[in-house]
Amino acid sequence: MSLTAESFTFVADLVRRRSAIQLDAGKEYLVESRLLPLARAAAAADVEAYVRAVRATSHPAALEAVVEALTTNETSWFRDNQPFQALVEHVVPETLAANRASGVVGPLRIWSGACSSGQEPYSIAMTLTDARPGLDLRIIATDLSEQMVARTRAGRYNQLEVNRGLPAPMLVRYFTRSGADWEVVPAIKERVTVQRHNLLDAPPIGGPFDVVFLRNVLIYFDLPTKRDILRRVQQVLRPGGFLFLGAAETTIGIDDTWERVPVGRGSVYRSTSRRAA
Repeated sequence: MSLTAESFTFVADLVRRRSAIQLDAGKEYLVESRLLPLARAAAAADVEAYVRAVRATSHPAALEAVVEALTTNETSWFRDNQPFQALVEHVVPETLAANRASGVVGPLRIWSGACSSGQEPYSIAMTLTDARPGLDLRIIATDLSEQMVARTRAGRYNQLEVNRGLPAPMLVRYFTRSGADWEVVPAIKERVTVQRHNLLDAPPIGGPFDVVFLRNVLIYFDLPTKRDILRRVQQVLRPGGFLFLGAAETTIGIDDTWERVPVGRGSVYRSTSRRAA
């Protein structure tokens, strides 16, 4: 039985309340495909029967499982590449020079928000370890999904996952075999602190941050939520700090307290608000 309009509305409302992700009409196919494994595991006749059972019981674990299943976790190593090049060639040198000039001491602090299973924060750590040996670096990696947080913390990936964008020299330097999988070496893991975090909540502990990566996530939110999230980022971004968004994302037309800064073949964003930390 196909998902009814009533069941789709229930799922869409649940996901919106818990994560602010919008599931508009027409996304029924997405809900069915994401919830099918849960329906099978629960021995439900189909997704419609599974959703009805979840709705009837409202068990917290079942509700959380639905939200996690509908949270997009698409990622890869060095995704889009350009941001990592910009980080090394422009952002980090400028940030370190500005921190020295203003008397800021301590590590370079980076927040990788909505990090999925951890490829982004570990890509950042490997990039800067290669480019600047000895750099005092602290990366906070966060995601809404408890499952993704656990995976990031473990730093363990199968062969298919390491094949998605990870250069062979980095695989050799920064991973060890763990059965049939590959695990990030301790020297890289220790540079990344992992926390569960909802972008709708107060910013994570660990700031103020010099750089924030919040890539390919704003596209899932409505305009007021985008503005709210950008405001929260400003609260923990050091004055003059940099914000990386996805290639299809921008602050233009959303929040005019940010300025676009061309960097290499792409761009980053800086806050012009006094709210920045």
